[in-house]
Amino acid sequence: MELNQNQEKLKEYRKRAKELVAQMTLEEKVGQTLYQAPAIPRLGIKAYNWWNEALHGVARAGTATVFPQAIGMAATFDEDLLEQVGDAVSTEARAKFNMQQKADDTDIYKGLTFWAPNVNIFRDPRWGRGHETFGEDPYLTSRLGVRYVMGLQGHDEDYLKAAACAKHFAVHSGPESVRHEFNAEVSEQDLRETYLPAFKACVQEGKVEAVMGAYNRTNGAPCCGNSYLLQDILRKEWGFEGHVTSDCWAIKDFHEGHLVTSTPVESVSMAMNNGCDLNCGNLFHFLTQAVENGMVDEKRLNEAVENLFMARMKLGVLDKKEENPFDKIPYTVVDSEEMRKLNREVARRSVVLLKNENHILPLDKKKLHTIGVIGPNADSRKALVGNYEGTSSRYITVLEGIEDYVGENVRVLYSEGCHLYRDRTSNLAMEHDRDSEVRAVCEASDVVIAVVGLDATLEGEEGDTGNEYGSGDKPNLNLPGLQPDIIRIAKESGKPVIVVLLAGSAMALSWEDEHVDAILDGFYPGAQGGAAIAEILFGGANPEGKLPITFYQTTEELPEFTDYAMKGRTYRYMENEALYPFGYGLSYTTYAYGNLECVKPFDAQDGITLQVTVTNTGDREGTETLQVYVKAKREGTPNPQLKYVKKITLKPGESVTEEIHLSPEAFMLYDEKGNFTLEKGAYDIFVGGCQPDARSAALTGNAPQKLTVTY
Repeated sequence: MELNQNQEKLKEYRKRAKELVAQMTLEEKVGQTLYQAPAIPRLGIKAYNWWNEALHGVARAGTATVFPQAIGMAATFDEDLLEQVGDAVSTEARAKFNMQQKADDTDIYKGLTFWAPNVNIFRDPRWGRGHETFGEDPYLTSRLGVRYVMGLQGHDEDYLKAAACAKHFAVHSGPESVRHEFNAEVSEQDLRETYLPAFKACVQEGKVEAVMGAYNRTNGAPCCGNSYLLQDILRKEWGFEGHVTSDCWAIKDFHEGHLVTSTPVESVSMAMNNGCDLNCGNLFHFLTQAVENGMVDEKRLNEAVENLFMARMKLGVLDKKEENPFDKIPYTVVDSEEMRKLNREVARRSVVLLKNENHILPLDKKKLHTIGVIGPNADSRKALVGNYEGTSSRYITVLEGIEDYVGENVRVLYSEGCHLYRDRTSNLAMEHDRDSEVRAVCEASDVVIAVVGLDATLEGEEGDTGNEYGSGDKPNLNLPGLQPDIIRIAKESGKPVIVVLLAGSAMALSWEDEHVDAILDGFYPGAQGGAAIAEILFGGANPEGKLPITFYQTTEELPEFTDYAMKGRTYRYMENEALYPFGYGLSYTTYAYGNLECVKPFDAQDGITLQVTVTNTGDREGTETLQVYVKAKREGTPNPQLKYVKKITLKPGESVTEEIHLSPEAFMLYDEKGNFTLEKGAYDIFVGGCQPDARSAALTGNAPQKLTVTY
């Protein structure tokens, strides 16, 4: 719904919801607070299942477009593209919902309330669910999160296209193994500066319909029953008007894990009284007892149920079919050629070129006779999709993408090389059972492409993974199993070696950075990912992705996983030199920045306006990611922080002068008490294609332009 035109409509929905809830019995109201909300035939209310997923496409309900995992989409640094993806996802969502409603199918994953996006901050690369996020930076996460929400929810004046949900509120990023009992202790400064901005933006700018509480406690109180988070900040401070859902079975953690209550009745009372409207789980049926015992005021229960029915009214699912334009979307849009084209574009634009020694890439297929492709992720569908995924009608692995791209005139030799994490590919085999095959492939090839990394069985959600890393988190940043060994075998062959990393998080690639010829990071690139990566490898597309996370040198330099203080974490607070910095990514062309100047002087009310000239100094068309960082020149402040992003496509030799406006908020920081202030003093502004650290300058050969302003 248009943000400036929906207040009257919201009043109408609230009035209708109040009238509807007033007709319900206590038991009927309680039933509506469960994610499997039953039908109330006497009131004409159908059953509705609130649980649906759309992290990077409609998930878990059959065929749908499987876009790159969220962390890959974040590497595009393109908020317009994220809204386009969100719109495509909600188009498929409506098409599938319309089909399901015709069959009276109200099963799980069949509704229009999608528990996405995940806007938690990827503060530690060991966290298994980090690939569900938009990375480690609050600004980038905010911009991408808001636009993905807008894409999902649409801009109709009367109805939401789908309902988005910002999760997991708040201060949530592992460890997975203790999430049901863990207390995340965080200062007010870190809370405000790092963990809350993306949620605030999704609420106030994106008008996100739902917010999901996290499993953990934050500063002692369970997030799904945390009055400070759910009432003081979310409702009162930010003006949130949607509904709050618990994470799944999180409320039983109150008495089983966190031990802050003793009984289920106490737990549901704590959740409901502190602002949780919907229970993903089954404990809220104890609300009947809680109300009858006076532990929950029935007025509060009424409010929760009204919030939930308002969501269904905003979606138009209680109205006549002809009143809702989204009811006309046909099933044939699902997994269509148009969707596949968009999917491949997103995958192409998400690939990050980390190393390109002597410009070995792009490869010229006309000069190659034999290409060796090795590695456990080369022909892996699992390595394409991440988690919370749908089902594609076709998956193109990296091996298949290369074979399709080079055609019949180039021989492609393949070896799995090794198991993803075990020391043999077969239980009956000896260790290193594919080493001889790898050597043979490398010896016979002109160039070797090693496709390595992880998949969602090695990094993911607690309970969803399928091997010895069952908590979902990574024990370290190393490539698992024998993967480093097969890369070394490839290197020993004397042939050029290109590493393609398929993983959702930062890995320790110091040896590879020193010894191999090129490294591409494809993240989990979606069902079209192999085709997109092949286009990058052979020059059919120019890489433009930038890292939304920091690649550290080693695991050992990381702070304790359970320490939620930001000191030493992410590019904003780290002191060591990164292997590959946040915001970094190479291209097949080069860009130059110049003539940075102030067009409109800094003003405490309006901010500042700058302009800079960007030139494509190479011989290929490319898309540059203009990045602006701000650093307060006083002690105790973060490193330069990202505050502005702009995508610019330039032909060879083309220049463009870009105007950049930075609001006063770009210069404001939180103090120890959580006050957001603009302090007098000097500020450095950096404008370029990377962040202004020494490592980025060394890797790219360019340092951003710098301008100092004083307030």
